[in-house]
Amino acid sequence: MEHTTTSDAMTSPGAEAVPTGAARDAFAGRPPISVVCVVSMALVLSGGVYLAAYLPRPAPLDPAVGLVAAAGAALLGAIALVASLRDFAWDTFFVVAKWALLAYAVIAGILEYVFVYDGTRGTMLVLLTLSLVIFAVDIPVLFGFSVARFHLPRARR
Repeated sequence: MEHTTTSDAMTSPGAEAVPTGAARDAFAGRPPISVVCVVSMALVLSGGVYLAAYLPRPAPLDPAVGLVAAAGAALLGAIALVASLRDFAWDTFFVVAKWALLAYAVIAGILEYVFVYDGTRGTMLVLLTLSLVIFAVDIPVLFGFSVARFHLPRARR
């Protein structure tokens, strides 16, 4: 039987992938980091769409505050879960996450410019800005974790 591995063209050259069967076994007991990131993204997108639906009029802020706060808490939880991983391909995680962070920071910056240019002010602008920050950090964490979890840590290569 042939030994198959997962691979990703975006990882660093020479990065060794974990065999697919071993990857499932190695992460069976790990925390659900991907799920927490996706929940955070769903919450922040819900809050952002809720606020944007009211623009340029003021929106009732209580639902948006709750959604953004829950999204921020979920993102902090996902970051804490990633940080707690010991046997992890951190070099691969940071290679993927830093480039994704750059891309999503540019996207968030453009959206922030649109909100400011459109005349959004006050608490609504603060909530939209916080939503963009969560958006710009959440996706790189998810991408970095999703790629690095299938790679062997540097010490085990």
